[in-house]
Amino acid sequence: MSVAELSGAALAAAPTRVSTRFFRSELLLIFGRRRNWIGLAVLAAVPVILSVAVKATADHPSNGGGLVTSILSNGLFVAMAALTLEMPLFLPVAVAAIAGDAVAGEANLGTLRYLLAVPVHRTRLLAVKFAAVLVFAASAVLLVAVVGVLVGLPLFGSGPLLTLSGTSVSFWDGLGRLALLCGYLTVCLAALGALGLFVSTLTEQPIGATIALLILTFASEIMNQIPQLHSIHRFLPTHYWSSFDGLLRSPTDYGALTPGLLNALAYVAIFTTAAWARFAGKDITS
Repeated sequence: MSVAELSGAALAAAPTRVSTRFFRSELLLIFGRRRNWIGLAVLAAVPVILSVAVKATADHPSNGGGLVTSILSNGLFVAMAALTLEMPLFLPVAVAAIAGDAVAGEANLGTLRYLLAVPVHRTRLLAVKFAAVLVFAASAVLLVAVVGVLVGLPLFGSGPLLTLSGTSVSFWDGLGRLALLCGYLTVCLAALGALGLFVSTLTEQPIGATIALLILTFASEIMNQIPQLHSIHRFLPTHYWSSFDGLLRSPTDYGALTPGLLNALAYVAIFTTAAWARFAGKDITS
């Protein structure tokens, strides 16, 4: 066997290292942009404003309702109420901006062709882009929750958390329920991210992809409010976004979360596959 053949055999036998450089670069790109920091700052401002408003009107608790009124009894409700308020609009807008820019942004800047020439396999590129969207979605949800806890506890205390079942649970139990709520909402936003990734492969204009995704999201929310469309509600991506009441009951009703999780995972499976099918055979001209 020649030296060249020996060298080739040695290279073939060497274990392939899995590099995270591309993924780390993508995260740096997302979290290094000033506009994304501004967006995160807006998300973080909501629990602060909510806490100040509730504290300032503490003598008039009837002005609120539901989770907002419950804030007076436990600071953890600041985080829960803030997430509930931001889920219909602010969090989807933040995720849509990142998902819509995932592929279309690279094409718009003219870097997509060079990125694939590194070479980076198209499947890996989509996987990294979607993983980065998931990290951003989880970070946005956790940011709101953490700011809510840090602001809410000093203002409203950390007493027992009153559940919807009328019983109280300990502070640490309540903190665990908040963590589960964050996980549930992140999975719901993952469905939006998958849909956005697919839309991003259809155009070279990231703003257009973001707007299209927001239109689809708001259209889903509007249709979800029309009783005559009840038969299709369970198929809408936004239908189960607020179906986390099971986390606020004692004992915790995990079964109530199952439809929402299955709905989100179905959207992830369908639209990541659609994005791959579209992008795999797409001619890259920019």
